[in-house]
Amino acid sequence: ATDAYYKRPRLTPTVPIASPSHIVRMSTAALSRNPFRVLKTHRNFRIFWIGQTLSLIGSWMQTMALGWLSLELSNSAFVVGLVASVGAIPIVLFSMHAGAFVDRSDRLRLVRITQAVFLVDALVLATVNWLGLVTIPLLLFLAFVQGICSAVEIPARQSMIIQLVGRDDLQPAIALNSSGFNLARVIGPAIGGLVIHRFGIAWCFALNAVSYLAVLWGLLRIHLPSGDVVVDAVGNAASRARRARDAFRESSQSAADGLRHFTKPGDVRDLLSLVTMGAVFSGSFLTLMPVEARDRLGLGAGGYGGLLASVGIGGLVGALLLAGPASHWRRGRVLTVTGVLFPLLLIALAFATTSTQAMIVLFFTGSTMIIYNALGNGILQLLVREEYRGRLMAFYALLFVGLSQLLGALMLGAAARRFGVEWAIGGSAVVTLVFTVWTVATSRLWRL
Repeated sequence: ATDAYYKRPRLTPTVPIASPSHIVRMSTAALSRNPFRVLKTHRNFRIFWIGQTLSLIGSWMQTMALGWLSLELSNSAFVVGLVASVGAIPIVLFSMHAGAFVDRSDRLRLVRITQAVFLVDALVLATVNWLGLVTIPLLLFLAFVQGICSAVEIPARQSMIIQLVGRDDLQPAIALNSSGFNLARVIGPAIGGLVIHRFGIAWCFALNAVSYLAVLWGLLRIHLPSGDVVVDAVGNAASRARRARDAFRESSQSAADGLRHFTKPGDVRDLLSLVTMGAVFSGSFLTLMPVEARDRLGLGAGGYGGLLASVGIGGLVGALLLAGPASHWRRGRVLTVTGVLFPLLLIALAFATTSTQAMIVLFFTGSTMIIYNALGNGILQLLVREEYRGRLMAFYALLFVGLSQLLGALMLGAAARRFGVEWAIGGSAVVTLVFTVWTVATSRLWRL
């Protein structure tokens, strides 16, 4: 069975293996089923993961609080979707230019700067809530500012992971990163519900600001070799001194080159199209969880936090499974199976009528969603050359974050207002399911 596994066609690394000792280390890594091995092996990734996970706990508290606050201020499902979507506008408009910028910049430095801006944004949210000055227009403005930073931070952070662990450990590192994300999704909403009930919603934003200190502490302790900074043929120290107009033209050309590369017929285009439809039509279902909790299931802030925590627990289980035993499974087959299961589970969620039913379905939804997303991310990064990785992650952010929040959240919010939250979630899931089945049947993703 082991011989058959290693005789299967594999994705070929573009970086040559330097020595027999590296082959031994690579074989040992491939055979390891310990999902936490990457943390032990790579110091930089361990520091990054700990700080990022602590910060994400605060981020999920803020995400939960924003959804609940916008619903309380407006009493409208559409406004809840609008607040969630406005931050995606800069990602849609600027992410490809940001990706080109990331490909010729110090990614670690970019992540440090943007995380500091996120800290300030959280402090402003806490302050205006304490002073009683919070309004929907102000929430929209702060979300837009955060979206501008996210357009740079997401591709920089995602493409930096390979610098922290190398190509051989990229997939388990992405899976473990997802486990930290979902661990935070469990803890953050649970704490957020208690904080809102006992101290008020402003404290969720304040605690998120404190949590950013954890990730900044970790980022300041990471030191990458200077050779790890990617510089392409059009990027050098002199280019940073050019006029803004020339720099924008240069990044536009670089972004256009990346788009041409990603849209050529093949596995990358097929996988990106699958990610796009899933993100737009089904990826925004969490936006409607405040409406689902309060208006359909009759829950308060604590119950809303419980629904988000159920997704997080399932996602944590799925991420640890992918980083450990499932790392030996055939990636293309797992990707396509979870791509079909994800919308089926959302259809089941649309029929849930009690909080218990919803939590059970959301547990499996979270597990399936994280396996699907982490596999898609990892396979895409292994399919492209290094000089395109920043632009790929920018394009991925445009699809998975930008279009998902901008089009998906607005569409679901409008549909929920017109037809009800259950029809909005269920109808979008049917569209995703039909497209996924068609793409799998007409592509070679199953055989990857």
